[in-house]
Amino acid sequence: MRRRHFLSLLASVGVPQLSWADVGSPTFLAAAREPSGEYALFGLNAQGKDVFRIPLPARGHAAAAHPTAAEAVAFARRPGRFAMVLNCASGGVSHRLEAPEGRHFYGHGTFLENGAILATTENTIATGEGVIGLWARDEGYVRIGEIDSGGIGPHDILRLPGDVLAVANGGIRTHPDQGRDKLNLDSMRPNLTYLTTHGGIEERVSLSEDLHQASIRHLAQHKGVVGFAMQWQGDLFDPVPLLGLHRRGGLAQLCTADLGEQLAMKGYAGSIAMTEDEVCITSPRGGRMHVFDGQGTFKTALNRADICGVAASDHGMMATDGLGAIWHVDQNGLSRLGLADRAWDNHLIRLAT
Repeated sequence: MRRRHFLSLLASVGVPQLSWADVGSPTFLAAAREPSGEYALFGLNAQGKDVFRIPLPARGHAAAAHPTAAEAVAFARRPGRFAMVLNCASGGVSHRLEAPEGRHFYGHGTFLENGAILATTENTIATGEGVIGLWARDEGYVRIGEIDSGGIGPHDILRLPGDVLAVANGGIRTHPDQGRDKLNLDSMRPNLTYLTTHGGIEERVSLSEDLHQASIRHLAQHKGVVGFAMQWQGDLFDPVPLLGLHRRGGLAQLCTADLGEQLAMKGYAGSIAMTEDEVCITSPRGGRMHVFDGQGTFKTALNRADICGVAASDHGMMATDGLGAIWHVDQNGLSRLGLADRAWDNHLIRLAT
């Protein structure tokens, strides 16, 4: 506790550093593959225009944006053993995080304590149990410990008010030596876990037995409601829910479209975003976005090949696809803002405002 207090004090005093405003005030981060086969992380403004480009050594997945400093942590596509801390002003790599012996990263992370601590989702290779790794930014991203994630296969992680962490324990066990092979589909048990670094697990939300293969993968939140997007590991002809909503202390609400649209998602929700009035999930496999109202009632489906990245904007949603397009999403549907010569990857990350 004294160590955390000291780190928070350091963060509050601060060291000279460039802010996001100093690098053009990007609104979003997104990774992409370029025609040359190279990969990069892009900063985008509210209109989807490039603000900066930083090369990546391999395909990226998601990025964790520091709340104030112009710094982002780019994670290897899971399962991976490294993550890179990018200086978004210089375009250089300021630190390289190596997963400890017996661990690998699962593609996501978030900052705590005003940016002093980075929390990363990880797997214990020997047992398959999930952990949250803790790294001290002000000490050069030194690893200072880990805590139980509450399940197997933690993927996305979300910071809630009060530095509570919501963790999507997808339930799928993997091993770096076996690539992306799924090793426990018959016995997987996904859950949504809430925890803190000082108190451990506070709440765990599990799905019913008939949905034990609905891997909880990605998270969004708005005003106390956490939305979770799922990926079905069972028979693709089962029209299972791919969206859930949860408020702390209550039961999970599972949300579906009509039968035809549910099947058209092909059991896969790749990203999720929430605003005051809407929740959106995307399926690059199904080539569509499902739009629900804030209470989880299905509103409409929007068709676009390979659409996946989605994030809340100041006026609706923004989305990206693997064909290079950037979209504004509102009550009128999809409106294309731009078309870049690149393939956007899975996620569009909204910077804190």
